[in-house]
This record gives sequence, C-alpha cells and structure tokens, in this order.
Amino acid sequence: MSIRPNAPAAALPPARARGAGGPRRAGLRLMDDIEADDPILSVVNLIDVFLVIIAALLLAVASNPMNPFVQEDVTVIKNPGQPNMEMIVKKGEIIEHYQASGEIGTGEGSRAGVAYRMKDGSFIYVPETDE
Repeated sequence: MSIRPNAPAAALPPARARGAGGPRRAGLRLMDDIEADDPILSVVNLIDVFLVIIAALLLAVASNPMNPFVQEDVTVIKNPGQPNMEMIVKKGEIIEHYQASGEIGTGEGSRAGVAYRMKDGSFIYVPETDE
C-alpha cells in the first residue's frame, strides 16, 4: 500500500504499526514511577486514616450514655455491691456523683417505713405513721 501526501487520515496505517507507541509508553511508565515515589501521597493516606479514627471516636462519644448532648435521664452504677461502689445520676443537664462509704446502714435520715418481699418477688412498702 502506497501513501500519498494528500491521503485521507483513514488511509494512514494505525499508530502501533508506525512504531509511535513504543517511546511514549516508556515515557508514561517513567511518569508512573515518579508519581509512585511522591511523599505527598503518603501524607494523603495518613490523613485518610486519621479521618477514619476521628469518625470512630465521634461515634463512641455519641453512643456514650453520659453524653452531655442527650437529654435522657441515666443512672450508672460502678462496682455494685463492693465497698468502693459509685453511682452517677444524670437528670437532663445535671450530673450528680455519689460514692459509697463502705459501711452498711450509715447515712443521714430517719426510718420511713418497712418494705416486705412477697413470695412472687414483688415488694410492698408500708409507711410508718407519726403517732
């Protein structure tokens, strides 16, 4: 096939056949190697990791029952039945912290009545009268 100087583009052989793809491909591979060694890409990957960690921490704060942004009433008891028992009560925006003294039957107050446990497990409270 002979090529005429004013031949239409469809009559020209493909670029691969002319050998134009060889040196250009080598140049593109060289550019790929330069991009692979770019230290900014490592920083971008670290930023992505930190964003994932921050998202996980925000989810942990949001799911915490003592979250100050939630208006629910919550009571948390630490070490129940132990001498170092603590109780944290959150009512709206007010958080109160109570700590056990370690002794049974101590504290301020007076007897208000008697509670009885029934056979079915329920309790009955009988208040005392002031006579």
